[in-house]
Amino acid sequence: MESALDDPLRLRHARIHEVQGPGRDAFAIFQAARHPGPVFWACPFNQRGMLYPPGMPEGLAGRIYLMRARSEVDLLWATEEALRASVTGLVVSEPQQPLSLTAGRRLQLAAEKGGTTGLMLIAPGQGSNATESRWHCRPVAGMDARGHHWAMIKNKHGPTGDWHLRWMPQEGGDPVFSR
Repeated sequence: MESALDDPLRLRHARIHEVQGPGRDAFAIFQAARHPGPVFWACPFNQRGMLYPPGMPEGLAGRIYLMRARSEVDLLWATEEALRASVTGLVVSEPQQPLSLTAGRRLQLAAEKGGTTGLMLIAPGQGSNATESRWHCRPVAGMDARGHHWAMIKNKHGPTGDWHLRWMPQEGGDPVFSR
């Protein structure tokens, strides 16, 4: 079995993770490309414009199912139900309000029951104590569009760290990264 040291960007299976920062969409697309099977993406009804940016990894667009919720309650319900579905590869969700400990725990229990990984796209300060890991992601100024800085700022089961990456979605595959 591959350890976190072999692949520090791999999200722990059947857990809820969080990502914040201006590069969070790139991180979510990267993780979606790495998870086989359907990807459910829950967002507020009028929030998301274009989900499929140019250059998305080949084959990923056909696996993403967009769920648009009319309220925060509906968004969390849809996220929880998608996490419980064992056929799901990854659930990405964009809550607009901080998650309570109860909501975070409910999502974690749903992920465990379905054996599904969840990724919450959050604003700074909106994290839940129940989450497995929290990431801060941003593009790197001065580099081409491939430059990213991804930092794990919370990890329940190991060290944190940060990585500078060069990754372009349309090229597929894993990024080249350094610590």
